[in-house]
Amino acid sequence: MKPVIYVTRKVPEDVLQSYRALFNIRMWEETEQPVPRSVLLREISQADGLLCMLTESIDQECLAAAKNLKVVANMAVGYDNVNVEAAHERGIVVTNTPDVLTETTADLTFALLSATARRIVEASDYIRNGNWTNWSPYLLAGSDIHGKTIGIAGLGKIGEAVARRAKGFGMSILYHNRSRKEKAEQELGAVYKGFTEMLQESDFVVSLVPLTDETAAMFDETAFQNMKSSAIFINVSRGGTMDEEALLQALTTQRIRAAGLDVFAEEPISPEHPLLGLQNVVCLPHIGSASETARTKMLELCLTNLNAVLHGQEPLTPVP
Repeated sequence: MKPVIYVTRKVPEDVLQSYRALFNIRMWEETEQPVPRSVLLREISQADGLLCMLTESIDQECLAAAKNLKVVANMAVGYDNVNVEAAHERGIVVTNTPDVLTETTADLTFALLSATARRIVEASDYIRNGNWTNWSPYLLAGSDIHGKTIGIAGLGKIGEAVARRAKGFGMSILYHNRSRKEKAEQELGAVYKGFTEMLQESDFVVSLVPLTDETAAMFDETAFQNMKSSAIFINVSRGGTMDEEALLQALTTQRIRAAGLDVFAEEPISPEHPLLGLQNVVCLPHIGSASETARTKMLELCLTNLNAVLHGQEPLTPVP
């Protein structure tokens, strides 16, 4: 009997096709809506492998229901939605999808930084709303990017890719990380700083840290107070790394200049979310890795990991 794989979101059939001879693939047939919890619990109880998205909480309850589960393939780099410790206690392998989305996410990070600095969304809306009636020397004047200082919190692979782009703009590169990255310092001219010092010296502060107990709400009231009043904050990591109330306060009091956000504490956010009402904020619906090429590579890596584990081999990208 073929192993059963459950996929928690509808994905392209052409990617799955070559694996159907190996597995009995079951799938939630909705593209936009997450699988209901009751359906997930029912399906996981019968599955040997799970291909899930970051929208699914693979917690103690899920894992307790998973009598046959051998592997969870999370279609994301981060895995804070999976109780990895509980999975490992049950002998369940957890995998993620690093590397294949690095450059794509770095593209989006720098695009969000640029759009926020130069007020691109606000300028587009200005025309669409019929407000452009004449030219003015300071009309929608934004912030320069070239020659400025970028501070990157979390100089992993995505952080290094962002730093390469910043170098191309002639930016000075500061970073804060759990450990020094001497190779990046040599190749990119990146300078290691303590967290507070990095905040104080940066014109752009970019969060690319994973969400852990240590990084939860690390961008809090104190962090925003330590930034320049002209600073722009960019978050493309996880919403939980920032205190949204503190950010809202920093933006409304002009303690910092602007923010570009691809992630939020609770997703999706409501159209009434107070951050959406601010002109100095650019908000995106968690699309850091959302290119067709990158998402297909992520899906293929998940399937490769599932195939390896369910056939007694080591996966390519296990979560430790």
